[in-house]
Amino acid sequence: MREAKEIMNHGNKVWRHFVTITEHKWMVMKNCFRVGLFKQGLTHDLSKYSPTEFLTGVRYYQGDRSPNAAERDEKGYSAAWLHHKGRNKHHFEYWIDFSRASGGLAGVKMPVNYLVEMVMDRIAASRVYRGKDYTDAAAWEYYQKERPYLGGAMHPETQEELERILMLLRDKGERAAFAYLRKLLKKGNYGK
Repeated sequence: MREAKEIMNHGNKVWRHFVTITEHKWMVMKNCFRVGLFKQGLTHDLSKYSPTEFLTGVRYYQGDRSPNAAERDEKGYSAAWLHHKGRNKHHFEYWIDFSRASGGLAGVKMPVNYLVEMVMDRIAASRVYRGKDYTDAAAWEYYQKERPYLGGAMHPETQEELERILMLLRDKGERAAFAYLRKLLKKGNYGK
């Protein structure tokens, strides 16, 4: 309780964090609706409003990157991220399980609807954090920064499809990428 009172004393950060996550959620919702993912658009990232995630977001709010990254920098892990990824199926980390084939942890192929939501999430995060500097290449550029750390955690078919979509977005723009995503959703699958 003391932690919540301490954080609420940062009133300006409370408001700015709320606006940031709500703007992100609104962008994802709007883009999900454009490709036919209505329920996922409405329910996207609701856990960000839970005390576990919201209070951390306020404490580590910077405005130009995820508060989870700042928490991770300070503590070596992000409790808010661990909470978030365990409740939101549009994160590939949700889809990691034990595998007899690999003899350890391995990525599971994401269902197409969650892959599409993941793309919308990446576009919206790039728009929010880049602001006026956003381009259709932003989600690809961010992915390139995180790619060396994936270490095979993402299922190969999911990773291949994500890269195809992000390059399409980068090279041909949102209209072409969203048309492709609608085709994927209609088909109901991707990959081999």
